[in-house]
Amino acid sequence: MTVSFRLSPEQEQLKSGARQFAEEYLRPLAAEVRGEPDPLRRALLARPVFEKAVAAGFLKGLIPARFGGTAAGGIEACILIEEWACHSPDFVISLAGPLLALAPVYQAGTPEQIQRFVAPFLAGHGAPVAAMAFSEPEGTANFAAPPPAEGLRTTAEPQGDWWVINGRKAWASHLAGWDGSGPDLMTIVCRTPGGVSVIAAEREHLAGHIEVEEHYDLVGLRGCLTSRIRLRDVRVPRSNILGAEGQGVQLTYDAFWASGASIGVFAVAAMRQAFEVAYRFASTEKRGGAVPIIAHQSVADILADAKSRIEAVRLLAWRALDAVVAQDPAGQELALHAKIFGSEMGVEVISRLMNVVGVQAYDSNFPLISYLSQALAYPVIEGSNTGIRRRQLQELFRSPGYDPLSASGMT
Repeated sequence: MTVSFRLSPEQEQLKSGARQFAEEYLRPLAAEVRGEPDPLRRALLARPVFEKAVAAGFLKGLIPARFGGTAAGGIEACILIEEWACHSPDFVISLAGPLLALAPVYQAGTPEQIQRFVAPFLAGHGAPVAAMAFSEPEGTANFAAPPPAEGLRTTAEPQGDWWVINGRKAWASHLAGWDGSGPDLMTIVCRTPGGVSVIAAEREHLAGHIEVEEHYDLVGLRGCLTSRIRLRDVRVPRSNILGAEGQGVQLTYDAFWASGASIGVFAVAAMRQAFEVAYRFASTEKRGGAVPIIAHQSVADILADAKSRIEAVRLLAWRALDAVVAQDPAGQELALHAKIFGSEMGVEVISRLMNVVGVQAYDSNFPLISYLSQALAYPVIEGSNTGIRRRQLQELFRSPGYDPLSASGMT
């Protein structure tokens, strides 16, 4: 079988359309976001563009075809993420909320649950948002730890035909929705009498039962509506549990494979933009010398090293997300490498590119520092590298029969 890395005509068309949308809408949006100091107001700036993206079919393009969407595959997702994240990674994170929130629905939902919970994201109009309420303000790295560890703190108590959910959640984009009354769908990771479980709450259940404690003022990804909330007596039908009680640990872990792999693509986008800035600077600036500074080997070496790392992370991340979407057994390990290696390489590469420019790169009006601010988020979001992802990789290495060649297909 021939292995080709050339994009198909359809993928080229997707790239062109995504780039055009990014240039027309996301570049101006990013500029507006930079100029707005209030975290809530700047997040709400995205809503009109969000509605345009939904109307253009981009949200349906994130829903698998077997569930009514038009998603083609992992490579297509990578193309869209990279082109959009070059200008507004925070917008991509907001739009892609259903990728994570609906993952447990796809995996464990009944046909009726799938049809009902996915429907708002197939409508093709409005600005539907979804959130997976997993992380908690006190930390969630040990959410599945048995007693005497505290583990997950959000609880769902059965009361007749209802679950009554109480607890605090944080960090997922759009936990409070656009207006503080909740997203269209929230999949809540919580502790039930039968163990850690995932329960789907619709907007009608959440409205009036969400207290917004804070909208985070993030250093990077500043357009994300990222909040800390308290859920107070959220009443959800008992039938809204996804899978069985106690199945939530596995559903939660499985939900984060695709998002982990995608972080490698986000890192590529940040590095790609930073490289363009540093390369243009080095090719034109003499800094008092006789020739542009790219003529100096020390500068050229930094650029060469950066470019090779960008290409390496892109290939790894594309392979990883493609494997996860295709349910290739290699997907889990590749997703972990893409998340860990990709995110940490993003920080390293952009930090070194700042040295090409020098102290001017530290000026907030010079674009490099904004790309570094984005990159600094990637090792700690979607499962922190230290607290979660490396531990998952360790468990994989320790599993019986692990074959180091399996992920590469070279077994």
